[in-house]
Amino acid sequence: MALVTSRRILQHARENGYAVCAFNVENMEMIQAVVEAAEETASPVIIQTSANTVKYAHMDYYYAMVWAAMKRATVPVALHLDHGDGTELALQAIRAGYTSVMIDASRLPFEENVRQTKAVVDACRPVGVSVEAELGNVGGKPGDPDYGTDGYTKPEEAEEFVRRTGVDSLAVAIGTAHGVYRGEPNLDLKLLRTLRETAGVPLVLHGASGLSEQDVQRCIAHGITKVNYATELRIAFTEAVKEYFTIESDFVDPKKFTGYARDKVKGVAVEKMRVCGSHGKARLF
Repeated sequence: MALVTSRRILQHARENGYAVCAFNVENMEMIQAVVEAAEETASPVIIQTSANTVKYAHMDYYYAMVWAAMKRATVPVALHLDHGDGTELALQAIRAGYTSVMIDASRLPFEENVRQTKAVVDACRPVGVSVEAELGNVGGKPGDPDYGTDGYTKPEEAEEFVRRTGVDSLAVAIGTAHGVYRGEPNLDLKLLRTLRETAGVPLVLHGASGLSEQDVQRCIAHGITKVNYATELRIAFTEAVKEYFTIESDFVDPKKFTGYARDKVKGVAVEKMRVCGSHGKARLF
């Protein structure tokens, strides 16, 4: 199956009452784990690389690995640039073959966020690449303050932002944060319900790693269509490598511990797909 856009996957999820897992990957093994999990559960899935990840290895590498993993896949797969920081990075992703990009200008004033996001949408629309943006402050990124009510997405701004930019999906700030939580997240589900009505596009939950299963499912019930997972997969991979070295010591083949870590990441991905309700939904495409 060819790569599809996240727009297509998210529209299907919205119409059928589930959320799509979007997994940030760092290497070949994590890509294999995610695609295998999607195949095993018949789940549509979005594979993501962050702006920091593609600094480590060029997008061409990640595109090639995703293409190799999913060219025999039977489930819908989208390849997405997560937290792109400008038009140039979005254009690089388009050239590499990505089917979806995020422009994150959420730290900037509202008007500048609109301007930069609209520029990316204008570049992506003619070639059929879908665009995600962020409005509000989903904390936890380097230099960000802790999450809190001051940075929550404002419904009236969300409606205007979507109308003026034409984005396909919107990451909203309702009390989550990227990375490992240092306290109890204060999720505003009433705000989320309002945003679902005012934004009019699929809503994205960033900072899901560390939320309880019940919290994630409540967010989905109140309007979230895409759930991002990054930190939990990184932890699963890294902890599995450490664990393998306590089990085995007399070996020289790195495939031993990377394969072990791949299986652990696959287990996490399967569980997250269950939480988000995407099991079996690929059969409906």
